[in-house]
Amino acid sequence: MSVVALTLLAGCNVGEAFGGFGWPEGGITEQSERMYDLWVGSVVAALAVGVFVWGLIFWCVAAYRRKRGDAELPTQTRFNLPIEILYTVLPFLVIAVLFYYTAVVQTDVNKLTRNPDATVEVVGFKWNWQFNYLTSPELDAERVKSTPGDSNYIPVVVVPVGKTVRFVEHSNDVIHSFWVPELLFKRDVFPGNVINQFEVKVIQPGSYVGRCAELCGTYHSMMNFELRAVTPEKYAQFVAALKAGKSTPEALTAIGETPYATTTTPFPTLRDAN
Repeated sequence: MSVVALTLLAGCNVGEAFGGFGWPEGGITEQSERMYDLWVGSVVAALAVGVFVWGLIFWCVAAYRRKRGDAELPTQTRFNLPIEILYTVLPFLVIAVLFYYTAVVQTDVNKLTRNPDATVEVVGFKWNWQFNYLTSPELDAERVKSTPGDSNYIPVVVVPVGKTVRFVEHSNDVIHSFWVPELLFKRDVFPGNVINQFEVKVIQPGSYVGRCAELCGTYHSMMNFELRAVTPEKYAQFVAALKAGKSTPEALTAIGETPYATTTTPFPTLRDAN
């Protein structure tokens, strides 16, 4: 029953009627939609199994309750080999199907293409971000540096809509975590020689706040950035402006975008307070 429910309902709109069953709605990437479908299908399958088991319990309670005058118990089925095999095989099938769909979606979310349309280097440091636009996904690729964030400036990372974007992450000091809530995905940013990578395809233009999701020190909660999703044409013009020597705000202005972050503002860190 759960196998059929998961297969048929994974891509349906049943989740919308129940608020996503607790899964955040509003993902802006193709990957987030697949994870949402997996979650909804898994919950529906779990509910199907639960309703089936609850039905059996209540049926047994009603059908086999002891009545006044009954001298014997109902027929017992212990040591019944066929039933015991059924009890073993059915849970295994349920787990196997859930594992299969989880592995498929996880593999898809973690998949790296050979030639992504855009590559952005994410550099985390205490307590801000720097985003460099690379000419290729190779680690020694040419870097077009953007303005790093500081106490008075929220860094903006620009990505093209409908294109495959690879984020290449590393840290200059401690562990951070690159997280845009609307991606429904985050990945840690490690120091040293550990390079984390992932790819997304943003399907909705707009501005989205980003945060550090790993407790990294005193000003961790103030380590915000903004993801700006624009058309591929604007993205190409933006990168060209950076190559021409413009800063990120100037390049954003050149393509008709707001030069500074609109989803969050710098926090008063009181670093100069006595």
